[in-house]
Amino acid sequence: MSAGTPLLSVRDLTARIATHHEIVEAVRGVSFDVAPGEAVGFVGESGCGKSVTARAIMRLAAEGTDVRLDGKILFKGRDLLTLSDREMGKMRGRQIAMVFQDPMTSLNPVMTVGAQIDDVLRRHTDLYGRAVRARSIELLDAVGVPDPARRADDHPHQFSGGQRQRILIAIAIACDPDLLIADEPTTALDVTVQAQILRLLMRLREERGMSLLLITHDFGVVAGMVEKVNVMYRGEIVETGDVDTLLSKPQHEYTKSLLAAVPRIRVAGAIS
Repeated sequence: MSAGTPLLSVRDLTARIATHHEIVEAVRGVSFDVAPGEAVGFVGESGCGKSVTARAIMRLAAEGTDVRLDGKILFKGRDLLTLSDREMGKMRGRQIAMVFQDPMTSLNPVMTVGAQIDDVLRRHTDLYGRAVRARSIELLDAVGVPDPARRADDHPHQFSGGQRQRILIAIAIACDPDLLIADEPTTALDVTVQAQILRLLMRLREERGMSLLLITHDFGVVAGMVEKVNVMYRGEIVETGDVDTLLSKPQHEYTKSLLAAVPRIRVAGAIS
């Protein structure tokens, strides 16, 4: 990949979801780039198409849905929409990984967390035997799970919500992907744990040189986390720009409305 070439380049992406009664255009004409090592945010309310866009990149559809994709999703110059299921399966997890918003439904409840990380490593790396388990423990330690050697043998229900999200992140980074997609990674977590997860993502991105695509409905989450922001509304990107400019000088009325909804604390006559 030559210098200046985007790691990910999405062009005119359209996602149509077939229901029993009609075909819904959930994403329309979406185009954006993610450079190597860059963090890009997608912000918008629920139902605006953020998660559908993220799943389209991974070539994943929610269970029971029929999604038809058009356009181009170029990753390292290869159009992901032209790959076979087998080819995409090899890329998923190895070069592009995703952290889903609900760790309790994303983790297998009947497998230990160590076994779930082991499975990813066996599928996508040359590690085998004891080296697999050693790497799994190392990953749990890297994401801040205490006593990782012992806890690798525990099941998901034995962890808190924040710890389960850390385990999902460990699975996602197991093969050192070039692009990590984080889809609402702090949903349903309390404020303190949210901050811990976001700091963890920032640290891992810096240490591993990954690109990050962060999906959220909260401008407070992307501030300080990303370089560029795309604002989505009703399936389209309505505004894009570097995060500082967009936060200080929003142009689109929808962006202004989202920013106005961010809570502010009034203290002794001042607003912070």
